[in-house]
Amino acid sequence: MRLLHTMLRVGNLQRSIDFYTQVLGMKLLRTSENPDYKYSLAFVGYGNNPEHAEIELTYNHGTDSYEMGTAFGHIALGMPDVYAACEKIKAAGGQVTREAGPVKGGTTVIAFVTDPDGYKIELIQRAEGAVGAGLR
Repeated sequence: MRLLHTMLRVGNLQRSIDFYTQVLGMKLLRTSENPDYKYSLAFVGYGNNPEHAEIELTYNHGTDSYEMGTAFGHIALGMPDVYAACEKIKAAGGQVTREAGPVKGGTTVIAFVTDPDGYKIELIQRAEGAVGAGLR
């Protein structure tokens, strides 16, 4: 078994595609329009299944926001330099909600950003060989 994708409901599909591609450096992998069922999908990621997990952005026509709830935590992205990634994200108009630095009680460097719908994304510093393409 392997993780294929995570689905996030979004209030504006193009705004979310722009954030994940222009701010986080992902690629728009494919889209699907389903007007009869009133929803549209966009899959983004650093590569395609099955080698890479993807994020499915789901827009339900006519719904522009969702309650965040308390069960969902965050998506995590690995990268070689979290400090540099935060600077690139801010320069691209992204919102860094926890600046880069060591995790409390440890030494791993992390940061948090928030997407346009309020979903949290953790950035985790990993050795160069442990990450794929993205915010380099």
